[in-house]
Amino acid sequence: MKKIEAIIKPFKLEEVRDALGEIGVEGMTVTEVRGFGRQKGHSEIYREQEYTTDFLPKVRVEVVVHDKNAKAVVDALIKGARTGKIGDGKIFVARIEQAVRIRTQESGDQAI
Repeated sequence: MKKIEAIIKPFKLEEVRDALGEIGVEGMTVTEVRGFGRQKGHSEIYREQEYTTDFLPKVRVEVVVHDKNAKAVVDALIKGARTGKIGDGKIFVARIEQAVRIRTQESGDQAI
């Protein structure tokens, strides 16, 4: 099993959800987060004063899938989240050793 975590721009969430739905992903976890990467935040001018915003709003999408589906999920995330501009985000893939569905106590691949 693989856990795929993507940090994306908030306005791309619906497109990401649709792209994942097209390949049969049945569930995901979404969290509103704040952070920065190479862009180091940005500056805004408000009432002739310059303000620096260090942490930009982002969305973290987490999906756990079978190993064989990981590449398709990564491709769908890229398809849904990419704008081609700075700050599009990152995708991380990690191995999951165990999963357990609490309600039925199913474990392993049956739990996802």
